[in-house]
Amino acid sequence: MNPFSSGTRLRDMIRSIRACKTAAEERAVVRKECAAIRSAVSENDNDYRHRNLAKLMFIHMLGYPTHFGQMECLKLIASSGFPEKRIGYLGLMLLLDERQEVLMLVTNSLKQDLNHSNQYIVGLALCALGNICSAEMARDLAPEVERLLQSRDPNIRKKAALCSIRIVQKVPDLAENFMSPAAVLLKEKHHGVLITGLQLCADLCKVSEEALDYFRKKCTEGLVKVLKDVVNSPYAPEYDIAGITDPFLHIRLLRLLRILGHGDADASDYMNDILAQVATKTETNKNAGNAILYECVETIMSIEDNSGLRVLAINILGKFLSNRDNNIRYVALNMLMKAIQVDAQAVQRHRATILECVKDLDASIRKRALELTYLLVNETNVKPLTKELIDYLEVSDEEFNGDLTAKICSIVEKFSPEKIWYIDQMLKVLSEAGNYVKNEVWHALIVVISNASDLHGYTVRSLFKAFQTSGDQESLVRVAVWCIGEYGEMLVNNIGMLDIEDPVTVTESDAVDVLEIVMKRHTSEIDTREMSLIALLKLSSRFPACSERIRDIIVQNKGSLVLELQQRSIEFNSIVAKHQNIRSALVERMPVLDETTYSGKRPGTLPATGSTSSGASFNIPNGVAKSAAAPLVNLLDLDSDDAPPPSSSGGDFLNDLLGVGVSPIPSMSGTSKSPTSGTDVLLDLLSIGTPPAQNNFSNDLLSMSTDNGPSVSSLDRTQSLSSQVSSPPGAAPMMDLLDSLSPTVSVTTNSLADMNLNGDNGPVHQPIVAFQSKSLKIMFSFSKEPGNPQRTLITATFTNLSSNDYTNFLFQAAVPKFVQLQLETASSNILPASGNGSITQTLRVTNSQQGQKALAMRLRVSYKVNGEEGLELGQVNNFPRGL
Repeated sequence: MNPFSSGTRLRDMIRSIRACKTAAEERAVVRKECAAIRSAVSENDNDYRHRNLAKLMFIHMLGYPTHFGQMECLKLIASSGFPEKRIGYLGLMLLLDERQEVLMLVTNSLKQDLNHSNQYIVGLALCALGNICSAEMARDLAPEVERLLQSRDPNIRKKAALCSIRIVQKVPDLAENFMSPAAVLLKEKHHGVLITGLQLCADLCKVSEEALDYFRKKCTEGLVKVLKDVVNSPYAPEYDIAGITDPFLHIRLLRLLRILGHGDADASDYMNDILAQVATKTETNKNAGNAILYECVETIMSIEDNSGLRVLAINILGKFLSNRDNNIRYVALNMLMKAIQVDAQAVQRHRATILECVKDLDASIRKRALELTYLLVNETNVKPLTKELIDYLEVSDEEFNGDLTAKICSIVEKFSPEKIWYIDQMLKVLSEAGNYVKNEVWHALIVVISNASDLHGYTVRSLFKAFQTSGDQESLVRVAVWCIGEYGEMLVNNIGMLDIEDPVTVTESDAVDVLEIVMKRHTSEIDTREMSLIALLKLSSRFPACSERIRDIIVQNKGSLVLELQQRSIEFNSIVAKHQNIRSALVERMPVLDETTYSGKRPGTLPATGSTSSGASFNIPNGVAKSAAAPLVNLLDLDSDDAPPPSSSGGDFLNDLLGVGVSPIPSMSGTSKSPTSGTDVLLDLLSIGTPPAQNNFSNDLLSMSTDNGPSVSSLDRTQSLSSQVSSPPGAAPMMDLLDSLSPTVSVTTNSLADMNLNGDNGPVHQPIVAFQSKSLKIMFSFSKEPGNPQRTLITATFTNLSSNDYTNFLFQAAVPKFVQLQLETASSNILPASGNGSITQTLRVTNSQQGQKALAMRLRVSYKVNGEEGLELGQVNNFPRGL
């Protein structure tokens, strides 16, 4: 027989392919075999059709194209024999998917086989439909599948339930047809049918609120009874796994109970007792028991509040942390991070065990335990926890030092009760892992030191001692150099000694030695050497006896290859040698840095107060109170380091809030108004610094009012939509300015809807698109509270336009100081992908100058997508008039 004919067996073809020594040989064998199969297809060879299709499936699994054999699948499915149908359906599931148009031709064959008298043929059809069902096929064949859910054969019922899951996912509108048959499956004694019925009910609850309510009312008690029977059932060898009766059924029952109990107090009450029984009776020495306990904990955390059960669940997680299996410990740490938001006090009891996990050999467990420890820190336990972490920093692996250092610095900065403790802890971190500390951390330390006038002497002495033992830590060296340059005389003269200090003898020469060592050390970075040159210049004035030596050190860099060092050396040498009369004035101490302003401008920091969706309040680092005049824009980290410092005036504050750095615009009289005037603030709000798009400008214009004249929204109803806006009396300069920028203003229908055209009836506020990017859309809808015109309820609706789910979703907002903002809790912190659901959140806004000043808002949305941080920033200026 020809080795490449339609009669060749599958095993022979596999042998010939495996005998190939190169990829080219394999391609040649596959090409010849495919040619033989094409010939058989064209000749309509019925004898070997099933064999050819089996070979095609193997070729398909090797990655070669097999589209020419798709019609052979349909012919085999239409045949009468079971073996041919079995090969045909297998080929259908492998070679085709729901996007293939040829799949439409198989619908009739599937319908016939679903009504076949042979249960095995019915099973084949159900398997195929459950794997490749499209929405059209689901609508056509749903009645047959619904009927088979009531079949007498348990295997058919099981496969029909699995097929129903696919149908419901493809066409959610069909969910109501399957609710009653699915509820009947929950009474099954056959465990296989019961498990598939539980999964079908869970999927129905996810796609239909009506189904969720139905199962809560009809099935909660029955499910609790089933779980109780399974927990208390005697030994059954056919279901026993490690001494536990059917753990898979346990888990499916717990997952469905979790869905039914979430958000429903009555359903949660029904299941409290059985959950406590599962949590206490399940064996923990086998993996099957641990899986059940984990699902039980998940269910307890998801249903409505029961403090006793939650403490029990968290204690189970605490036991997991002592398990030798790394997977179990990692899962427990993940779950505790969720539990801490619900019952932080119960999690705190396991703090010692969590800290031990920070020292684990497994890197993933260390990292997760560190994140959990960071969440555990509060004002009462910050000192012992920080001490533990710093002690571990001394012995931790180098690859872990970066994460550990960042967390310690963040904890110290956020929760420090006093400045001396803050400085001590930061010096310990810099001494142990200064090379892992980011620049903004030691910058912040210098800011704190400059503000702590009573600790200058203590700090510079501590840094001098730390330099002797940890001179290789670059960040520590920089802070020490800066402090010696600023407070060198305090170091030498022991000024500002504290009771906790031991006297130290440091001469002027010793202080200069430190800077000379830094300048000559080959490992010192350029920035550190530049700072040392500045410190030497300052000490040349404060230590006259060392002036010549300092000058010699400075001169040594006149020939440096680094231009910055060369230039500074030449200039500083000139100051020391020729300008003695101005040197002392040039090298005066740096003025005290504004700690509040610096904290706000630091990237990644949060101010002392602000509204967030979680309602949490943030502390200013180092126990420093934030002044009332500090701009609220710092909440959103919207400043850049090169931005000018904000002013305390109202106009400048608003400019900072809205991020419009435009220069004052001259009026018609030739004079320019200050940024604090009402007109210029309005112009800034309208973003007139650059020519705006015509339609955006018209919307902004209609949503603003000015104190210089009547509101632009008092235009007559009959005015043409494309008419020119004329200047109302008393506001000629304002309107002339607007006319000069945009001669004609197009009034859109949405803008007219926001006008008060009906006199006493008040405005009708249409929803607006507050923000939209490629991945996120935010809609605002508005309603007024009766009797309080200043109060507005804004409902924010968030839609995810990307293809990935967003987790840890957090929305924040900032408003001008004449507006009060309160954020309610969001409906969820998970935003489904591709617009398949949304998150809503209510904002209560009180505008104290309603009717005089328009509302403006800045938005900040953070989330995680595939484990990575995401951030969206936006600004809303198109609020309807009258809010």
